[in-house]
Amino acid sequence: MTVARFITNMGQFIRFGLVGGSGTVINLLVVYLSKKIATWSADITEHDVFLNLFGTQFNIRWYHVFMAIAFLVANTWNYQLNRMWTFKEAQRISWLRGFFPFLLTGIGAFLVSQVVATLLMNVNSPIALSPEIFDDSTGFRTKFYWASAISIIVSMPINFIINKLWTFRSRPATPIIVSDTTPS
Repeated sequence: MTVARFITNMGQFIRFGLVGGSGTVINLLVVYLSKKIATWSADITEHDVFLNLFGTQFNIRWYHVFMAIAFLVANTWNYQLNRMWTFKEAQRISWLRGFFPFLLTGIGAFLVSQVVATLLMNVNSPIALSPEIFDDSTGFRTKFYWASAISIIVSMPINFIINKLWTFRSRPATPIIVSDTTPS
């Protein structure tokens, strides 16, 4: 890898991180607004059951719905910013054809971050955060905050690489047409 290519990739990675940071703000804002609108309009709280899972003791709660809405809005925001700024030199395809790979990548990174956060939060996990240090006594000692931050740090490079290689990969400017020129 050349120095120029390394610098280009690092610039893209930094822009990708800035876009992701703005998406985090958008995500939190939509979660807040979704919760408030549901409470004001229908007296629904985030803890209420949205859907029971097939007669089991498990439920999808309204906070899952609020988080899904926020993810979709933030993911769309991030896609548009990345398309315009981070990967602007990539050959353009239609907005929707580019969005769905970005959405799938986002879901993949979201799942990775959820697994990492769950492993850090679960006391029986080999990589669990220490309950002696992270005892939830103050904001800086809150286990959930640290698990969330670490899971974002772990999933962001994965998200960047997959988006660079798949969603925003360079495509040929013109289709390659192979013709049969063999004599009959």
